[in-house]
Amino acid sequence: MPTARRAHPACVAAIGCIAAMTNASCLASRVPDPRDAANAFATAVSRGDADAVYGMMSTSAHNARSRDDVKRILASERVELAEETHALAAKDARVESSARLRFDDGEEATLELRGGRFLVTTAGTLPGGARSPEEALDQLRRVLARRSYAGLMRLLTPATRAAIEQDLRTLVTGLDHPDALQVQLSGDAATILVPGGHHVRLRKDGGIWRVEDFD
Repeated sequence: MPTARRAHPACVAAIGCIAAMTNASCLASRVPDPRDAANAFATAVSRGDADAVYGMMSTSAHNARSRDDVKRILASERVELAEETHALAAKDARVESSARLRFDDGEEATLELRGGRFLVTTAGTLPGGARSPEEALDQLRRVLARRSYAGLMRLLTPATRAAIEQDLRTLVTGLDHPDALQVQLSGDAATILVPGGHHVRLRKDGGIWRVEDFD
């Protein structure tokens, strides 16, 4: 039975480059086929062209390995790399690519390449798809910063969202006839008991009555 092998760092660097090339393509009118880059990389490895391989590597990969490092890797492990890149360029290889866009206001959108198109998977304006606690907290910060009630509702668990929406429905229903409600005045403050068990507290400020609190 064949044993599983860990991808060589040079292959990992090249794959990162391929993903970077695909990510950048989301700004173009046509999405290039990442397999073209994979085929070009496999060809460069098979002929031992270190300069071509290095040219396909991303900036972060360049920071990790110099051109001379790539030459030494190709010289000493060319056969193994050729086998790995052959699998990378196979017709049945599955391509997965994603892109993250940061807007001028600091918001971000994440996209994934599916069926030749980049589709939005998460965005600051469409929260609720957090894959980690940290991402959920970041989404909470963003919706609170925008004062987005709709965004906040999408972040809550179904039970919490249902409870809040039920409370708000009963408050809205209780306020259907405000003229019929009993208002308890105390100077510039007022308290109103709303049917359904809610309380609304008002305060007069500069001649204008404003909602101070409600529960």
